[in-house]
This record gives sequence, structure tokens and C-alpha cells, in this order.
Amino acid sequence: MVRGLYTAYTGMAHQMDRLDVITNNMANADTTGYKREGITSRSFSDVLTYKVKDLSTPFTYAENIGTMSLGVKIGEGYTDWSQGSFKETGNTYDLALEGNGFFSISFTDKAGNESVMYTRDGEFVTDADGYLRTKEGDYVLSESGGLIQIPTDAANISINSQGDIYADGEYVDTLGITDFEDYDYLQKYGENYLIAVDGATETDASCTVVQGYLETSNINVVDEMVELITITRAYEANQKVLQAEDDMLEQSVTTVGRVQ
Repeated sequence: MVRGLYTAYTGMAHQMDRLDVITNNMANADTTGYKREGITSRSFSDVLTYKVKDLSTPFTYAENIGTMSLGVKIGEGYTDWSQGSFKETGNTYDLALEGNGFFSISFTDKAGNESVMYTRDGEFVTDADGYLRTKEGDYVLSESGGLIQIPTDAANISINSQGDIYADGEYVDTLGITDFEDYDYLQKYGENYLIAVDGATETDASCTVVQGYLETSNINVVDEMVELITITRAYEANQKVLQAEDDMLEQSVTTVGRVQ
């Protein structure tokens, strides 16, 4: 019965972990380019229950009397990289990627350390000097790895499907768009940035740039709400198991174990 208490507890703790992931997804339903996260469930490794050693047990070995699960735990976390829908904005520097790939960003942390990060969020702006930046202020990198500076006096800015930038018909630069062979080597940073960790291998991006659009998150709020209800019911079921086990223990102590 005590093991039953533990098993019910692991179920409740696991549902809390699932709830954290779901609530984070729902909080980012309106975040541009956000990719849904999820976790899988798995049971703890089965363990053998042993018979107490006595004269009936040969030699010095304990006798196995079956297997018993220790409950549930998180299997692994994953990211759903599927394409989000496009939202038309009409803004010159709002860009969406159709297909696989990420914008390359020069990121500077609070300590002044610079690194290259990646994002699907193409909500860009230009500063007073014409440099293309993210809305957080980080520089957008070009195909060659440098900064992109657009003439401030240009009347018409166009960006084609390959990421080439033109100012009044004159070529300026090309957006740096990178893809990776295995997204398991990408680590999330903040809401929308990704870091390439050791083992990440870059490859040519197979995507097209769409100007005047943004990629919305791939969160389906209705699906997340259904999952939320499922989690709540599973948590309540484990609570009832916990209560039932507690009642049985109480009966064992107060009734069955009473000396007549």
C-alpha cells in the first residue's frame, strides 16, 4: 500500500510537469515564430521485489517474487518544428520564412559577450543609421556574417524570395538564413532565440522569404485547452488513488492491526 502512495504521487508530479509545458505554450500562443513544446511519459524501470531470506531460500540469494512498477516519469521533451500560419502585416521589414531555416542574429548579452543566435521571428526594424535589427535591438546578420545596413534615404525597399535586399532597385545585401541537419542540437534561449550547441551541423536552408508577413506560433489553443482538461482529470484520478491508499492504511492501523 505504501508503494501505491508513491505511485500515485509520481502520477500527480508528472501531471504538474505536463501542466507547466502546456501553460507555457498557451502563454506564447501570440508569440511570433514560437514553436510548440511537449513532453512524453514513461514508466520507471521495473524493479524486482525480493522475498525475505530464510531457510527456504537456497544459498545466499534472495528469491524474486515478481515485478512492480514505480510509477510514471517524464520520458523526454520535444519541440514541434512544424510551420506556423502566416499573418499579413504589410510592413516592409516584417519577414516570414516558408520552409526550413532560421534568420541569423548577432546577440549581445548583458555582460557584452557576442554570439550568433537563430530565430523564426522576422519582425525587424531599422535604426537611425539604417542597420537592420530585431525588435529587441539585436543586429540581423547578412549571408556573409556581417551587419546589414540599408540606405536611410531609399524610397522603396524590396526583399525577394531568396532574401536579397534592394533599395530603389539597387542591390544592398542578402539576409543570412541558416538551417541545420538535426534540430536536436538547437537549444532554446528566451522566447524565440535558438543556440546551436556542440554537434550542430549547418546546411543550406530550403526556404523562401515572404516580405510583409509574419509567421505566427504553431500553437492550437483549442488543442492545448483539451490537453489541459485531460491533465486536470488525470491529476484528480491520482488524488483519488492517494486518498484510497490513505484510507486503507488507516484501516490497517486502527482496525486490522488492533490487538483483540
